[in-house]
Amino acid sequence: MDNLLAIILTTVVIATLLNVFFKRYEIPTVIGYIFAGAIISQLFGLTHARHNEALHQLAEFGIVFLMFTIGLEFSVRHLKAMRREVFLFGGLQMVVTGNLFGAFAHEILGIELRSAIIIGFSLALSSTAIVLKMLTERNEIHSGYGRVVLGILLLQDIAVIPILLMLSIFTATERSVADMLLWTTLDAIVLLLVIFFLGRYVLERFLAWTLSSDSEEIFLVAALMIVVGVSYLAHRLGFSYSLGAFLAGMTLAETRFKYRIEADLLTFRDIFLGIFFVTIGMQIEPRILLDHWLLIPTLLVAVMGAKALVIFGLLQTFLQRRTAFKAALALMQVGEFALAIFAIASQNRLIDPQTNQMLIVTVVLSMIITPFVLKHLRPLADWVFSREPETDIPIVSSGYRDHILLLGYGTLGEKLSRELRRRSLPYLIVEHDYKLVEEARKRGEPIILANAAAQSVLEELGAREALAVIVAIENVDKTRMVVDAVTRVAPTVNTVVAVRNDSHRRIIETFPVNHIVNASEILSRAILDEALICPLRSPLAGEKNSGKTS
Repeated sequence: MDNLLAIILTTVVIATLLNVFFKRYEIPTVIGYIFAGAIISQLFGLTHARHNEALHQLAEFGIVFLMFTIGLEFSVRHLKAMRREVFLFGGLQMVVTGNLFGAFAHEILGIELRSAIIIGFSLALSSTAIVLKMLTERNEIHSGYGRVVLGILLLQDIAVIPILLMLSIFTATERSVADMLLWTTLDAIVLLLVIFFLGRYVLERFLAWTLSSDSEEIFLVAALMIVVGVSYLAHRLGFSYSLGAFLAGMTLAETRFKYRIEADLLTFRDIFLGIFFVTIGMQIEPRILLDHWLLIPTLLVAVMGAKALVIFGLLQTFLQRRTAFKAALALMQVGEFALAIFAIASQNRLIDPQTNQMLIVTVVLSMIITPFVLKHLRPLADWVFSREPETDIPIVSSGYRDHILLLGYGTLGEKLSRELRRRSLPYLIVEHDYKLVEEARKRGEPIILANAAAQSVLEELGAREALAVIVAIENVDKTRMVVDAVTRVAPTVNTVVAVRNDSHRRIIETFPVNHIVNASEILSRAILDEALICPLRSPLAGEKNSGKTS
């Protein structure tokens, strides 16, 4: 235990120092975590064969929470809408790329057929953790190419199941192939039925019951229990933790608790993802790089280049070439699940130790390169397709636009909503208190249960596209956090903040907001016309408006 704490503390120190330095040069934090892992493995002697199991278990939660939050973004309705991206594009990519790499390994490199098949389809997988994290940070997850990338990555995660099944078949000595296929099918049916039953009849009622306790901690623990519980159930039935987490997210995406859960779990996701990338760096062995200093870079270029060409060739048949090009570059690395598959194959002697280490180093290097590629996707696309117009426009998932975002539904928020409704102005309310949300729903108010201080929530609810954002929260500390989030996400949108007293005003004046209004005065016609709806031509507003507009 002491050794584990020493490893974690040293890793945090090194990762923090590296990332502060890297951020000055706009190098992604992913690289800092990977380098920290590589340094730690040498300092503590954590070679690939002697990794600390506790760190790996913690790291797996990073992928679990990432896939859960992605699942929250894509309900069953979204998945149906993305069936072309998931099943057509993703299926073609896996089949063609997997067979190509497998045939090359068997026919050209002389690797035994069973091993070549496992290697080929493992190399066809891309990094869900790095690609989706970068796309989310860059707000491109709903762009044209981002949608394609997400669909293919989802299919790849599903494809891990048949790859692991193939591993079991190739190493089985007692069970027949038909028997394993039958039990895998039955397990899949059980998993889907359990998740469907929980989502339809249990989860929403359970979360509402936990919120009746008026305890943030209880609700958070309940959300964590759902994520980990469904992931564990999937694992026990022979599937990956991440697939279970994704299905859990899709199930909860249909409930009214979606935004609140997403905001509450974002911190956990980022922390565990950092640990995951550290363990990736721990798998780099400098000795292998030195012994094969020419072969490994050649293998790296060949795998990434071939993968990009195959994906581009497949996608450009269906999509704009610019979109296909960006998707191909985003997916040309090899992913984290390949590392797990190589480890299992090596333990079962399907891959010899030296080949296994060369593959691991190649995979990790491809993951290190990926953030730099993703960061420069647009300039690369502009350079290659200089004459092709950009039709790869963002696809907004929430659909909120040209509305007024009202943050808070206390006494003031309720009065403001009535005034906005009287003026026939489009608005959306965000409130964190479950009881207030239920009361508002009974009145027919357009209200979302979520944490307005979470930047992801504001982005999802269209803060950047809003005509105005009104902060009508009674708690001073909460107001400060919400205003900070609003000014970060939508610095140019007309923002109105209601304050209670002079000390409250002085705090809010430190932020670049458009209007700071006394709560007792905000409902007056003059204040609303001048400050609140200044971008609009309200029926009650004069021709002349003052203050900043969005």
